[in-house]
Amino acid sequence: MQTQAGHDSRGVEAERRDLDGARDWMAAICGPHWLRVHSPQHLQFHHSGTVLRAMSTTLGYVEYGTDVTVSVSTDSPLNCYSISLPLSGEQELAAHGRLWQSDQDKGLIVSPHEAQDLEITGNCRKIIVAIPRPALRQVLEGLLHRPLDTPLTFQPGMDAASGDQAAWWRMVKFMLAEMERSGPLVNHLQMAGDLEQALLKGLLLSQPHNYSEALVDALSPSCPHYLLRARQFIQDNARENLTLEDIERAAGVSRYKLFDGFGQHFGQAPMAYLKKYRLEAVRRDMLVDRSERNISSIAMGWGFTHLGRFSSDYKKLFGEAPSETLKRVVRR
Repeated sequence: MQTQAGHDSRGVEAERRDLDGARDWMAAICGPHWLRVHSPQHLQFHHSGTVLRAMSTTLGYVEYGTDVTVSVSTDSPLNCYSISLPLSGEQELAAHGRLWQSDQDKGLIVSPHEAQDLEITGNCRKIIVAIPRPALRQVLEGLLHRPLDTPLTFQPGMDAASGDQAAWWRMVKFMLAEMERSGPLVNHLQMAGDLEQALLKGLLLSQPHNYSEALVDALSPSCPHYLLRARQFIQDNARENLTLEDIERAAGVSRYKLFDGFGQHFGQAPMAYLKKYRLEAVRRDMLVDRSERNISSIAMGWGFTHLGRFSSDYKKLFGEAPSETLKRVVRR
């Protein structure tokens, strides 16, 4: 993979004239898929983009130069949510038992867990945003304050002409323009991470999906004050050797009521919430510090004393081992 180093992002670009080369390149970006080229001799694949450092979201452009079909199966799901909007040409997605048309005014989302076929015309040049499954799951769970019980699945069609979805596409185009000119916003450590977070949150809030109603409920001001006190206490003291009794005292309610409230509003027990908050803090510190501190010292600083269990829990939550996160950060 040809790359160009950046401050908090990594440039990627490739040109291919063979089917296997084009498929393998996009498989590295989006995950496993089948590629059928109707006129192989006319294939002129080109992809250019930028990989953001914090959550590995890739934004860029892709074109094939000839009619192609991209197929995804449930046996080998994509690694990411692939979101695209033609700048020229058209595409058509067969998903959910119907066809979804896509042009300059209508984008598409290919969710990773379903069998789908995407027909792309030879004159189609499109914006493509690839968001890793663990990244979007992490952001959604943060908004819901609970783990997901089923995979996140979006409605495939996405309006790019009006409404909240069009506003999201304007955000994507702004970020692409800044990346192309190496703008300071996307290369500033804190701002780049905030922009990536805003991009993922904006997608979850603007595009219908199977958690949309739950998200509306979670964002409504209905959380009891004792839970807000307990949550704030956990976040303020997460580095300390907290016990369930400490959280119970901070909440000022019985243990039964505390567990019932956490289960209803956050989808997990208080100590499980604490562990997830600590894991996210470790990851954040690793991304910010890069290689300045080793993984063990960061983890222990956030209250993890059993490093083997920490590594296992980290991989379960983020889909990669702590060492893989650190290698990815240092490489960029």
